[in-house]
Amino acid sequence: MLHRTDAHITTWVIAIILFIVALLLHKAGKERGARIVQMIVRLFYILVIVTGALLFFNNQSVDPALYGVKLLVGLIVIVLMEMILVRTMKKKGTGILWLLFVILFLAALYLGLKLPLGPWHPFS
Repeated sequence: MLHRTDAHITTWVIAIILFIVALLLHKAGKERGARIVQMIVRLFYILVIVTGALLFFNNQSVDPALYGVKLLVGLIVIVLMEMILVRTMKKKGTGILWLLFVILFLAALYLGLKLPLGPWHPFS
C-alpha cells in the first residue's frame, strides 16, 4: 500500500512547521491563532502516525527491530511536541522536554535515513 516515504516525510515536515508556528503565535500573544494552529497540528500528528504505521507494516520484514525502534522513537517525538505545546500554553517549564525532543528527533531522523526505504542513504 505505502512503499514510498514521500507522504510520510511531507506530513512530518508540515507538522514541524505548524508546531513552530503555534509556538511563535503563542509567544506573540495571539492565543486564539495559536489554539487554531494547535488543532491543525494535531490533525497532522494523526497523519504522521498513519503514514508511519503504513510504512512500518508494509516494510518491517526488511529490518523489524530497526523499524520498531524508529516507530517507537517517532511516537515519542510526537508526544513531546504535544507536551511542549500544552505546557507552553499553560506557561509551565519545557526545558527538559525540548532537550528530549531535539535528541529524539535527531535519532528518528537518523534512523529514517539509515533504513533501506529512506530516500537518501548517507549512512550506508
